Amino acid sequence: MATSADYGLGEFAFPRGWFMVATSGEVNDKALAVRYFGQDMVLYRGQSGRVFLVEAYCPHMGTHLAKNTTSYVVRDKEHIEGDNIRCPYHGWRFGPDGRCNDIPYSPAPIPKAACLKSWTIKERAGCIWVWHDAEGGAPDYDVPPFENWDNPQWVQWQIDELGELACHPQEIVDNMTDKAHLDPVHGSRNMVSFENVFDGHVVRQLLASGHRTLTTSDGPMTNDTWYTGPGILQSSMEGEYPSLILICHTPVDDGVVKVWHGLLVKSPNAVATPDDIAVARAYQQSSLEAFSQDFEIWAHKRACVNPMIVKGDGPFAKLRIWYKQFYNPRARAQEFQVRVNGHVETQGTTSAPWPSVA
Repeated sequence: MATSADYGLGEFAFPRGWFMVATSGEVNDKALAVRYFGQDMVLYRGQSGRVFLVEAYCPHMGTHLAKNTTSYVVRDKEHIEGDNIRCPYHGWRFGPDGRCNDIPYSPAPIPKAACLKSWTIKERAGCIWVWHDAEGGAPDYDVPPFENWDNPQWVQWQIDELGELACHPQEIVDNMTDKAHLDPVHGSRNMVSFENVFDGHVVRQLLASGHRTLTTSDGPMTNDTWYTGPGILQSSMEGEYPSLILICHTPVDDGVVKVWHGLLVKSPNAVATPDDIAVARAYQQSSLEAFSQDFEIWAHKRACVNPMIVKGDGPFAKLRIWYKQFYNPRARAQEFQVRVNGHVETQGTTSAPWPSVA
């Protein structure tokens, strides 16, 4: 299992950006133990309905705030109190900002060090998103808007949780420039074009290609696929039922990620019918099967720290430079962006043929 240091990504083991940590349905008034970015954490929904994420261990005596079912703090439903969380061991209460605001048995002033690390959270499109930054800075871009999530014509995704994968996220992000795998892995045929656009914290893949099963003789399938930051991928597909794929991967430990998949599907009716929903579920299953073709590769490959790149592979080097912006201080982000920003079309397609040899 390779680490961020093995890839030479930068100063930090974990990238800066927005990442998925749970679905909305997973988080309620019972504290949920999670682990991301090499840290044990606790997710909970306060009585206001807002979701909060704090570090897992009470600063008093190191108790895990979520892993308890027998304490009377939990039994008496005092564990989540308003938007606060109480330690099940001694009842210390911490606010959503992580600061202790009540020690029920002590008249002494609350120690200034009695606080938990907390993270910025957003809830959007049925998912919980966290901003991670090793420098502790505020977000410098937003979670994608997912504009059609609340559109009644679109069938909302039901998130597929694929679990943990012992693979560094570099290997996953590499797919954005990997033209050559599309035929043997996914069944692409007669590729018309394969392009990448690097633009700040966003990288795009623009694909036009035939396919063994997904297209007809009417013409190639077109895909617009993009990362917003290092951990949120969307892919727009046209057709009878236009759709938007969501793929998220979030570091658990250095070299281990947790992965999710979903599909938002546009119905032909102004308000999706039960039949439209059934079609959307079938489309999502097909999308999941296609993604699983990549997932199986990642699960069983060794780390590719130094790719043996040949003509036609795609701009892997540019992609890896783009990715480094998230592993280094924010002040250096533009340094990596200016080295790659722009458009690249990979040769070996109809629109970018191999140059003739004199």
